[in-house]
Amino acid sequence: MVVALIVAGCGFEPLYGGKQGGAPHGQLASVKVQTIPGRVGQQVHNYLLDRINSAGRPAVPLYLLAVDLDVQQVSLSIEQDETATRAKVVFLANFELQDIATGDVLLSRLARSTNTYNIVDSAVQTRSAEQDAIDRAARQVSDEISLILSLYFRRQAAQTSAR
Repeated sequence: MVVALIVAGCGFEPLYGGKQGGAPHGQLASVKVQTIPGRVGQQVHNYLLDRINSAGRPAVPLYLLAVDLDVQQVSLSIEQDETATRAKVVFLANFELQDIATGDVLLSRLARSTNTYNIVDSAVQTRSAEQDAIDRAARQVSDEISLILSLYFRRQAAQTSAR
């Protein structure tokens, strides 16, 4: 109870609700996520759809989200015989939010995620660890993009209501 009073007193508002009536959620639902090439791009695309268009793709989208994904894999720990024992997966996602009606780019940002995994003697275990690191990175990048878009729409709603 005390925590609720303190949080309410500091001006805290939940991102998806509060005084603006959940403006980011409504705006996110009108974003069309453009296809991202490649298998990993498909994973990120599907995670973005889950986060942005949870009720299904918009019938009449107002915005287009384009994502350019760069995936890098780097060996981190090298033994004396030059075999790697640890690797890193880096996702760099440059994304743009575009107004479909005007073609204007409203937002352009970079989301990134870095995950590591062990390289072991078993190829199956190594591949499983690598796929898990890739999946974690895809989730993290899509979460970050969704959060940045939510904050953008929240700020836009606040500016509109302040006028």
